[in-house]
Amino acid sequence: MLEGKIADLKNRKADILGHEHALKTAVLVPLVEVEGKTALLFEKRSPALQHQPGEICFPGGRKDPADGRSQTTAIRETCEELGLTPDDVEILGELDTLVAPSNLIMRSFAARIKDIGLIKINPAEVEKVFWIPLAYLLEYQPLEFEIILKPEFPDGFPQELIPQGANYPFRTNRLQQYFYIWEGEVIWGLTARMLYHFLALLKGDT
Repeated sequence: MLEGKIADLKNRKADILGHEHALKTAVLVPLVEVEGKTALLFEKRSPALQHQPGEICFPGGRKDPADGRSQTTAIRETCEELGLTPDDVEILGELDTLVAPSNLIMRSFAARIKDIGLIKINPAEVEKVFWIPLAYLLEYQPLEFEIILKPEFPDGFPQELIPQGANYPFRTNRLQQYFYIWEGEVIWGLTARMLYHFLALLKGDT
C-alpha cells in the first residue's frame, strides 16, 4: 500500500499547497473594441453587494465545484454579470495565478468580448461598465506603494517552541499596491495587480 502511494507521486500533478482551504476565484481580463480601438473593460460593483461594494473589478467570481476548470468559472461569471453567452467570449490565454495573503487564489484569463453592444449588465451585481483604451494604459504610470504585513499571534500560540520565541526574525512580507485612476474611478487591490501584470506582459517587462 505505502509503496503504491510512493509510486503514484511520479504521475501526480502539482497544485498550490493549501489550495483546498483557499477561496478560489477566476476572472477575465477582457479586451473590447470601441470606435475601432482596443480597450480594457472594467466593472463597477453594485453598491448593494456585501463584499467590496462600489469597487472596480474585472468580471469573474467564486469558483463552483461544478465548474471544473477555472476558465469555465471566469466565463460563467462574466456571462452572468454582463448578460452574455459563452459564444460572445473568446479566450486568448491564461495569465499568472495570483495568491493573495487573504488565502485567496485568483486565476485570470485574457479574453476578447466580441461585441460590446451585446452587454446587458446585471444590476444586482454590476452598477456599470466602462473601458479604458489599451494604448493609454500601456503608457500610464500607476501610483505604487508597499504594504508591510507583520505576523500577529493569537492567544495561546506556542512562541516558546520557536527559536528566539517572540523575537524570531520573521521575513518582512511586502505587498505591492498599484493605483490606476480613470475619470474619477480608482482601480486598486487585486484588480490593479492583475492589470499591472497583464500590461507588463504586453510591454515585454516579464
